[in-house]
Amino acid sequence: MVKGLYIHIPFCHQICFYCDFNKVFFKDQPVDAYIDSLGRELALWKQEGAFARPLETIFLGGGTPTALTPEQLEKLLSYIHQYVPMADNLEWSSEANPDELTKDKLQVLFDGGVNRLSMGVQSFDQDLLKRLGRTHSNEHVSRALEEARQVGFTNISFDLMYGLPGQTMEQWEDTLKQAFSFELPHFSAYSLIIEPKTVFYNLMTKGKLNTVTEDLEAAMYDKLMAEMDRHGLEQYEISNFAKPGFESHHNLLYWNNEEYIGAGAGAHGYVKGVRYSNAGPLKKYMEPLDEGKRPVLNIHEVPFHEKMEEEMFLGLRKTTGVSLSHFQQKFGRPMEEVYGEILKKEMEKQNLAIDGGFIKLTKKGRFVGNEVFEQFLLG
Repeated sequence: MVKGLYIHIPFCHQICFYCDFNKVFFKDQPVDAYIDSLGRELALWKQEGAFARPLETIFLGGGTPTALTPEQLEKLLSYIHQYVPMADNLEWSSEANPDELTKDKLQVLFDGGVNRLSMGVQSFDQDLLKRLGRTHSNEHVSRALEEARQVGFTNISFDLMYGLPGQTMEQWEDTLKQAFSFELPHFSAYSLIIEPKTVFYNLMTKGKLNTVTEDLEAAMYDKLMAEMDRHGLEQYEISNFAKPGFESHHNLLYWNNEEYIGAGAGAHGYVKGVRYSNAGPLKKYMEPLDEGKRPVLNIHEVPFHEKMEEEMFLGLRKTTGVSLSHFQQKFGRPMEEVYGEILKKEMEKQNLAIDGGFIKLTKKGRFVGNEVFEQFLLG
């Protein structure tokens, strides 16, 4: 049963050097026609009966949704209201760039039903921001946050990054200190992953990227966890921290291996046991919709063993871990029967532990999470 909706807005006024998401420069793009295409895609999903029950979460991501003008945002939100049934306690998030948020855009988002903002702050060090290809300043962040609160937003999150080229521990500590000064209920913090087809990847292959050591990156993660705990934010997932009740319900859908629709160019979804992705280039996304067809590029019917794998490597990202009883109820087999050897090995390494009927990463295991997750990919 579909519980959430992700909508991809692929437009950016500036391309960040680390980003490998489907995105295009805003200028000279058919933005209004793209929004109309999104409306058509949502209409098709409604016709197919995918919105049988009111959705619990909506997430506007990108690219940058706030690259749109207030009028374009209003048009987008009106299409969503037209086709998507919403639960009373709906969490509706939008990603936002601090230097693109205006009072007008914030008002449109808030009046349209968006009740959670996720701001891409990344760092409070201006030199590091320039190295990332970011265009905002610390003043932009302060102003955007103040205006968001004036409009009525209370559920606001900052995205932060560590392990950046040339970043020192002192710079990371200063970013955390400044981030906490805003007294937000949620933070996401990610270590830099250098992906192919990015500016950073090209620099790295030429030996021109001053990457941090693994030891420094691990020390930064350790500092992050300690400081979040000290400031009353609970780590509920490897990279996410929240005050009680402010966890991201949409992202929890992914980690709980629940079904959701992905709409927009290059978006991914998971519906009725099928994972799919839409065509990425705007033209290839929009043309099928003009003919009344969904712009699906790939379809993967997830076999039973893969569903179990996904339950493990997605669920173990959560601090609570994976419920042994829920696993057995969902798949008809005890987890120990399916993954006994892996569990034993990783518990001996003290990467996993059983606690209150859940298998979970230990603190030690969080530092090597990806290595642990790989163990569950049976192939």
